Amino acid sequence: MGGRKTESGIPKYQQIAADIAYKIVDGTYQEGRKIYARSSIGSQYSVSSETARRAMCILADWDVVEVEKNSGVVIKSLDNARNFLQQQEQTKSIQNLKRNILDNVERQQQETKELYGYLTELIKQIECYRATNPFIPYELVIKEDTPYLDRTVGEVNLWQETFATVIAIRRNGTLMMSPGPKAVFRLNDIFYYTGDDECPERVRKFMYPKQADDK
Repeated sequence: MGGRKTESGIPKYQQIAADIAYKIVDGTYQEGRKIYARSSIGSQYSVSSETARRAMCILADWDVVEVEKNSGVVIKSLDNARNFLQQQEQTKSIQNLKRNILDNVERQQQETKELYGYLTELIKQIECYRATNPFIPYELVIKEDTPYLDRTVGEVNLWQETFATVIAIRRNGTLMMSPGPKAVFRLNDIFYYTGDDECPERVRKFMYPKQADDK
């Protein structure tokens, strides 16, 4: 197809227009010189006559060339060729920046997906093999008898009171990573947190003080 893009993302007809403009700037083509008919340009660049026509239309719009009906293409302006090439370089720079941004976003999404997978697998193993290790998260089920139901981690000063660091929440089967201080204690949530060996006892007493008093 005439408008197909190459690996650089720039349509072929734009590349042909740029190549001809470069030849004008470097002196290969002189102002006033008549160059190929569109069919000859198509043959030279191995493209269709429609692609060649679009390339010439771009250069004609910039007053770089003049297309003479049934005759050919005449080089019209060296200065306009320079202006056209400058605009092409700016466009290429923007396209490269856009491609780099999209690549980075895709890479970050992939890394986030991988991290989610690792954490999910870790929690599966924790649920199967409970171990008392400060680097393996503990879990806390949010029940209705906690005085902090529907309040946030930050509001109740969980870390200041227990030194527990919340790393994930499982809610209705969905795992939320790194919830932060705005995470809300909802009924039946499972909070996963890290801390030292005595941290689970501090968290239990803090979250369920009535149970601790009964004992």
